[in-house]
Amino acid sequence: RLPVPKLEDTIRRYLNAQKPLLNDDQFRKTEELAHHFEKGVGRELHEQLVSQDNQNKHTSYITGPWFDMYLKAREPVVLNFNAFMSFNPDPKSEYNDQLIRATNITFSALRFMKTFRAGYLEPEVFHLNPEKSDTQMFKNIIRFVPSSLSWFGAYMVNAYPLDMSQYFRLFNSTRLPKLNKDELYTDEKAKHLLVLRKGNFYVFDVIDRDGNILKPSEIQAHLKYILSDNSPAPAFPLGYLSSENRDTWALLRKNLLDNGNEEALQKVDSAVFCLSLDDFPVKDFVHLSHTMLHGDGANRWYDKSFNLIITKDGTAGINFEHSWGDGVAVLRFQNEVFKDSTKAPTISPETQPASVDSSRAVQKLDFKLNDALKAGITKAKQKFDATVESLSLNMIQFQEGGKDLLKQKKVSPDAVAQLAFQMAFFRQYNQTVATYESCSTAAFKHGRTETIRPASIHTKKCSEAFVRELSKHSTEELQKLIVECSKYHGRLTKEAAMGQGFDRHLFGLRCLALSKGIALPDFYQDQAYARLNHNIISTSTLVSPAVQLGGFGPVVPDGFGVGYQVHDDWIGCNVSSYPTRNGKEFLESIHKSLEDIFNVLKGKKISS
Repeated sequence: RLPVPKLEDTIRRYLNAQKPLLNDDQFRKTEELAHHFEKGVGRELHEQLVSQDNQNKHTSYITGPWFDMYLKAREPVVLNFNAFMSFNPDPKSEYNDQLIRATNITFSALRFMKTFRAGYLEPEVFHLNPEKSDTQMFKNIIRFVPSSLSWFGAYMVNAYPLDMSQYFRLFNSTRLPKLNKDELYTDEKAKHLLVLRKGNFYVFDVIDRDGNILKPSEIQAHLKYILSDNSPAPAFPLGYLSSENRDTWALLRKNLLDNGNEEALQKVDSAVFCLSLDDFPVKDFVHLSHTMLHGDGANRWYDKSFNLIITKDGTAGINFEHSWGDGVAVLRFQNEVFKDSTKAPTISPETQPASVDSSRAVQKLDFKLNDALKAGITKAKQKFDATVESLSLNMIQFQEGGKDLLKQKKVSPDAVAQLAFQMAFFRQYNQTVATYESCSTAAFKHGRTETIRPASIHTKKCSEAFVRELSKHSTEELQKLIVECSKYHGRLTKEAAMGQGFDRHLFGLRCLALSKGIALPDFYQDQAYARLNHNIISTSTLVSPAVQLGGFGPVVPDGFGVGYQVHDDWIGCNVSSYPTRNGKEFLESIHKSLEDIFNVLKGKKISS
């Protein structure tokens, strides 16, 4: 189970995270409020949280508040919450044809779904000592141990089974807009796929009445039929509604239902997933990121648990809604689907589509729109276009080294990437700001994520040395500063992964206070608390053989969204920003910081 940290540990960790962001006077005030909270109302809330947690052993203390946070948020899901991960191309270039790839990935996705539902999907396990635990012998032994004890057996050999309770929401699921708080909806009985092309909606069954997947050549035939349909794009594409403010969208959805669209919407909501077929090829990585993160607004349904997007040249990616689950579930799905569709593709360039009557099997959904709905769509499109217009996406590939060299120099690759972001921001804006790095707590029952706080007194000291005081430090001294940052970051990462951060605990206490109708404690009204939770640099990382790149929008209007990957011999970085920040300059500054850090680790003298 996810532990509730000790209150004194949480307060200590919180103050450590505040230190680099505040001057002495501000820090003294925040420290006073924190200790006052710890001895008074905070202690009472903490005890209530612990007792509530003990009465709810089937879940974790963060589950309820975390779902509420996502589902009560009224901002549009696109750019604010939805993230993307794009697939690597199929190694066999002739398989990167839109129809072939769409068929193969769809079939593999359905195989994953069936395997999962039948209980045959291999458990997700984190192996700290794979030589001992990631073996056939261990698997053979552990499968005979009763499930109430098997996790303990795994634990003994340093293998940690990860929580998979989110996986069922991958399929047949959608987020429904409701006033004040949305709902998650899942209908596992539905057998059809939703396909979007040119803003038109199509559905066809992909599971037959015996529960078997349709033949690959039949799926291919139906997709070919959709790709060759020359219906014009609708004048009022419904997809834009899913990009609206949630309350606005909830009212428009009610209007849609009252206007005779219940059956069509039911098809959209219950579909296995949404396959979006785009009519253009991808020009470059920046265009790829824009396509997968938001697209044109008409050819997406952002409320579905995920949209599988495939462009004209067979480039594929996933845009997923975030309330139901985290990157770990989507990544497992993506890894399996990539492996299956590239190693064991079900159709090849030679495969002929089945001779079936697709015009009967495929249904094009028709929506009845009144003037209010047409006006709603027009307004949603204007808002969407304006927001997307203001979004910048930039990226770099740092080619002078990666994980291999950093491990050789005994520093943490993740710590170095995070230090580079701190140094870059300090160089550009001359300050240290609230920074967020997401860490999965899936090692615990119903764990979600915890925050790592990469901005520390160590990164601040190191950034000052590199940016302002280079002449005062020898290369050895700079190396020592990097090592200190690495050790501290390693400790924070370990704590977060073990459920020992401070962010979720403080968030849980705050939600508890609000639910009990207690006046919000002064601690939470401190400007420093608000500033720490205004994450100007929001970061997330993943490396996988299936994924080419990933990204998300900034979480605050004056922020950066940083998706990064530390590979064996290079580092990739994808940054999103709005006009108040210059993402291109930030990336140049990150590149310069990485260059400096790597040179210092190699023992070279650097210049400012």
